[in-house]
Amino acid sequence: QVQLVESGGGLVQAGGSVRLSCLASGRTFSSYNMGWFRQAPGKERGFVAAITWSGDSTDYAGSVKGRFTISRDNAKNTVYLQMNSLKPEDTAVYYCAASFRSYGLDTYRYPYWGQGTQVTVSS
Repeated sequence: QVQLVESGGGLVQAGGSVRLSCLASGRTFSSYNMGWFRQAPGKERGFVAAITWSGDSTDYAGSVKGRFTISRDNAKNTVYLQMNSLKPEDTAVYYCAASFRSYGLDTYRYPYWGQGTQVTVSS
């Protein structure tokens, strides 16, 4: 099992940048595929980005491609989400998720979740 703790959220102006971090503990972090998801008020939790256990492959939601970058440092048990050119519609609670076997865009593929961190983008 793995425990996940997100950090780095906050209030930022439109056009600004934020880097989220997700620190993992428990079983070997380097064996897990990782994902970032977000949930805005009144909306379902949706996919943002994912990275394979090795870091060799990444995927992004169309709405964030070219603005967000997911990366990982297995030596630090941490996955990051660098968010640039932020827009008010990026406002949401951002969640980190982990999966030992599955990889992809669907929430059901990830059995382990963090508590989330709020990102608010003001216009």
